[in-house]
Amino acid sequence: MTDKSINESHWMMGMLDSINVGLVVVDLEYRIQMWNDYMENLSGSPASKVLNKVIYELFAEIPEAWFKNKINSVSTLGNHSFTIWEQNPYLFKFKNYRPITGAVEYMYQNTTFIPLSSPSGEINQVGIIIYDVTDAAINKLELETSNNELKKLSRTDRLTQLNNRGYWEECLYNEYMRVKRTNQPASLIIFDIDHFKKVNDTYGHMAGDEVIRQTAAALRESIRDTDIPGRYGGEEFVLILIDTKPESAFILAERIRKKIEGLTVIYEDMEIKYTISLGISQAITDSGDYMKWLECADNALYTSKESGRNQTTIYSPKSAE
Repeated sequence: MTDKSINESHWMMGMLDSINVGLVVVDLEYRIQMWNDYMENLSGSPASKVLNKVIYELFAEIPEAWFKNKINSVSTLGNHSFTIWEQNPYLFKFKNYRPITGAVEYMYQNTTFIPLSSPSGEINQVGIIIYDVTDAAINKLELETSNNELKKLSRTDRLTQLNNRGYWEECLYNEYMRVKRTNQPASLIIFDIDHFKKVNDTYGHMAGDEVIRQTAAALRESIRDTDIPGRYGGEEFVLILIDTKPESAFILAERIRKKIEGLTVIYEDMEIKYTISLGISQAITDSGDYMKWLECADNALYTSKESGRNQTTIYSPKSAE
């Protein structure tokens, strides 16, 4: 090798070692042929200990089958291949050393696989470039988290943490359309707190808010994950029961009613006892639209109140009359 070639080689290796990305070269037997300073510093393994070793045997976090497929594909097709952190957070499980994103334990990485040709044109090696994208990844994740929180806040009732009226009505419409399409049963329960004005007048509005909170908690504790509860307004609550006939909805409604009847809400040394009245209706797709479904349940609720309160009524045309 001439002095010029030696100098060029030395200059090239110096540049590869000094750049702020990881550079690894593996042969087609997945053995490490190059390992720059960046990789040494982050892995704690000097090149002398990793060269000619099978890469996935040294680094257990690298999935063997996936890595082999990646290398074989790049070397066979002669095309670059990219892996981004959204697909896989990292190729190498390096500790995150950035102070700004210190809450993240491991570095997020993007990776590029590059086919490397020999002077004869054969591809006998694949280069791997590892980029630290932790800052960008964290910013994106934080933005997504913020957007999800805002979305959740926009559809959540602040006092009860149940679905608010607007979002719950969207769910009601979607469920009505599902029933219309599948002919599967669904039921709706609506209930409110009996004599709630008297609660406010006697104990104060702050106590009334506590009664509403406790009612929401009792509702949440009584339902399935697939049920869709909401606060419809004031002291009025609603519940969509997917794949549920009115008779089964009645059993749940009575469970909620008895649970609340047995509650004692304590507020500033005051003990508050109260009851609820409930109405149930089944989704009937030939009844008009989804709001008619709600109207039928509301009619059943009215019947419960007219009949003495603290009870459950299943809607029927006769009860509506």
